[in-house]
Amino acid sequence: MFFNREAKATTMFHQSDAISHQLNFRLDIHSVAMYYAGMIDKELVAASTEPLILALLARGESYGYELIQEVKRLSGDKINWTDGMLYPVLHRMEARDLIKSRWGESDTGRKRKYYSLKKQGKDAMQKHHEQWSLVHGVLSGLRKQQYV
Repeated sequence: MFFNREAKATTMFHQSDAISHQLNFRLDIHSVAMYYAGMIDKELVAASTEPLILALLARGESYGYELIQEVKRLSGDKINWTDGMLYPVLHRMEARDLIKSRWGESDTGRKRKYYSLKKQGKDAMQKHHEQWSLVHGVLSGLRKQQYV
C-alpha cells in the first residue's frame, strides 16, 4: 500500500515536470519570436536596434509604434520589434542623451510620446554607420573570396 502511494506521487511528479518543461518550451518560443522573425538572429536584431532607431529618427520625429511599423516595413516583415523590447531601448538612449522625447497628441487626440534625435545621437549614428559599414565590407570581401 505504501509503495503504491510512492509510485503514484512519483508519477505525478514526472507528469508535473513534463508539463513544466512543455510550458518552458512554449515560453522560449514566444521570447524568441518577440525579437525577430524569419532568418535574423535575435542577437543581430538586438545589436542593430540602436543604429536603426537613430537612422529612423534622423528622418524626423517619431513615436514608438510608428518606429515598430517602419522597421517591419523596411525589413520586409523580417524584423518584428515589440513595444516590450523597444521602449526600454528608447529609455536607455534618452538617458544617454542620444534622443529626447516630448508628449504630444495624435490626430485622434490620443497622447503619444514623440522621440527625436539630439546632437549626440547624430554623432552616435555616424559612428554606428562607420562600424556597420566596416563589418559589411569585411563580410562582403570574405564572401567574394569564397567564389574565387
